[in-house]
Amino acid sequence: MKYFKTTYFYRLLTVLFVLFSLQSCSDFLEQEPGSQTSITEQLATKKGMLSALNGTYGSLEANVRGERFAVYADLQGGNLKFTPTITGNNRGQITVPINLENVYSFQDLAQESDFTTFYDASYDVINQTNLILEYVDALPDATDVEKKQIKAEALAIRAYSHYLLTLIYSQAIGNTGLEMQLGIIYNKTSLSGGITYPKRETLTSTYSLIIEDIKVALDHFSDNSLLTGPSYSYFNRVNAKALLARVYLSKNDWQNAFETANDVILNAGVSLTPSENYVSQWEQTNVPLAENLLEFSVPRDSGGDVGGSLSSYFGYFSNTNYNKYVASQDLLGLYESTDIRKQLFLEKALPTLINGVFVNVNYSFTKKFQDNPGYSAFRLSELYLIRAEAALELGDLETAKNDINTIRARAKAILLTTTDNLEQALLLERRKELCFEGHLFFDLARRNKSVARIDGCLSQNCSLDFPSPKFVLPIPSKNINLNSNLQQNESY
Repeated sequence: MKYFKTTYFYRLLTVLFVLFSLQSCSDFLEQEPGSQTSITEQLATKKGMLSALNGTYGSLEANVRGERFAVYADLQGGNLKFTPTITGNNRGQITVPINLENVYSFQDLAQESDFTTFYDASYDVINQTNLILEYVDALPDATDVEKKQIKAEALAIRAYSHYLLTLIYSQAIGNTGLEMQLGIIYNKTSLSGGITYPKRETLTSTYSLIIEDIKVALDHFSDNSLLTGPSYSYFNRVNAKALLARVYLSKNDWQNAFETANDVILNAGVSLTPSENYVSQWEQTNVPLAENLLEFSVPRDSGGDVGGSLSSYFGYFSNTNYNKYVASQDLLGLYESTDIRKQLFLEKALPTLINGVFVNVNYSFTKKFQDNPGYSAFRLSELYLIRAEAALELGDLETAKNDINTIRARAKAILLTTTDNLEQALLLERRKELCFEGHLFFDLARRNKSVARIDGCLSQNCSLDFPSPKFVLPIPSKNINLNSNLQQNESY
């Protein structure tokens, strides 16, 4: 697994991000302590630049692995419910985590948004990539190929971070008039040049800028990252194309989604994990599935100790040591008896307080994220399902059916024999195959479907009818207050 180094550069960037809320760039630069390494000095050599790039991956990993984003799409869509409290006065009771209470009820507040840290951290990552891009050309000790590789990875990170913000803060494309539909602020310059107060792009423009960054990155990638560690831990030409295919899907650009997904499937040099290894590979420690195209690996310190992983939310260790999120019956009930993916759930009886009495109730923990799992950003299974959805929209029903059946055959599920109700079959297959990997709520929004949460729902709002302004979250008020040009989302 990759080791994310805690560099002074990263600490400086964090300080810089905060200070720019309070003072100008020139003020900050004038106050640099002489005993510290300035950003200019840090980014003046290839070694410093690579340390900065590695730190940016660390920031990105921490942001997507953070509880808010890591569980958001599955929690909102209905794949997840909660475990009983282990100790204390609330022992045996089931409650909603307080840091997601408003989001879970589709009642997030702009003034105290549950996602403020995600919003800020995303733009912090983007600022880091922009600093790298602004300094990389001046490196005296890097070749042109090396400079291009650094640019490629920074551009891919920038595109990916903007894309995730788009999912959270912009309605799925086409839900309102395209010329008026809001995207996000797209930052292409760092804060080192001074504070600006941009407006949100239209959603069409936002997607165009994301795609532009990815395409430039694809032109710059070489065969290998300059960073140490497993190749699947970093953006490369293959997984950047996987990102591009997903962006095209979100944009409803079916032809490009089909062609890009098809390119990855045919040319990635990666095969679907076979049936006989599928469950065991998810269960293995410290190594992702062989079909993973990008996993943001678990950070470790110099002694090899894990700093945090998705088991912090999904892990089961004993009946007195387990975490918050388990599969709902809404999800579990979708699997056929022959489906090997049913083996990916670890059923445990936990003492639960019901009508004042402790009762052992079965809860199903996912095996996908036990031990030390990294954040799985892209894997090949998703590309088959992207190609299937694009084929469906292009009218190629047989290809759509065949791609769905490829995933179902691997799972030993009953194969589709007709092209009837393919949209429903596709959505169900995505839900079963990609559960807990951050897709369901965004899939429902993209396909203009309502949310219906039944098992384990603790909210007064267990359903969300489409369309609704609550399919997106509010821009945090403090950001609106700092930038009068920043338009708030409807209903917040």
